[in-house]
Amino acid sequence: MIRSALMNVMTAAAMKAGRGLKRDFGEVENLQVSVKGPGDFVTAADRRAEKTLFEELSRARPGYCFLMEESGAVEGADKSHVWHIDPLDGTSNFLHGIPIFAVSVALERDGQIVAGLVYNPASDDLYVAEKGQGAFHNNRRMRVAARRTLAESMVACGIPPLAGLAHHARFQVELAAVMAKVGNIRRLGAAALDLAMVASGRCDGYWERGIQTWDIAAGVILVKEAGGFVTDLSGGPDMLTKSEICAGNEAIHRQLLDLLRKA
Repeated sequence: MIRSALMNVMTAAAMKAGRGLKRDFGEVENLQVSVKGPGDFVTAADRRAEKTLFEELSRARPGYCFLMEESGAVEGADKSHVWHIDPLDGTSNFLHGIPIFAVSVALERDGQIVAGLVYNPASDDLYVAEKGQGAFHNNRRMRVAARRTLAESMVACGIPPLAGLAHHARFQVELAAVMAKVGNIRRLGAAALDLAMVASGRCDGYWERGIQTWDIAAGVILVKEAGGFVTDLSGGPDMLTKSEICAGNEAIHRQLLDLLRKA
């Protein structure tokens, strides 16, 4: 496990936010049966978690900038450091009482992601990585899977929601192409956890379009530090600015990227 001062700060903040989410998640099942539904409650839970992360990280690292899902960009005195925060990745899962959601926190320093953390409060699974220090799931070091062919691989993806209508047609073409070549496909509904699954070797690859920086910033360094490859869908390094991503070990990443390009 990584014991650096930075990772201790990130872990403490994520655990505190996670405790609140876990408590709130326990109320969701009851709210499912109400006429109004749990929508407003979940929105409030999301914002409470973000507030906790903002307060804890600001106290520990004064002056750092923030880029957050709910509150957007918050400028700080230290422009060289930016926190990328998704307080509740997998909101739809949370909303429906499905225990696949996560707190995602990443630190960017001088344009590079140098540390990332993904924490699922429902299962108490903690994934962390720091540049040059490796990647860990709880107390075990992670490595990407060693499978070499798509036919034996399980690949994760993100399905565009109704709000992402512009991506539907392209996704259907890509999905058909990938389904014809890979062993199986999974859709978890939380990009941060998709990338954690690739880093831990549970999934062999992952791709998605229309994704935000706070969804994937932590997962990017998890995969890299676990020995994997992460690029945009053109094979370049601009995942965060292009809002698209492809990840896997060297062989699967290359084959999946080639398949998506041809599609």
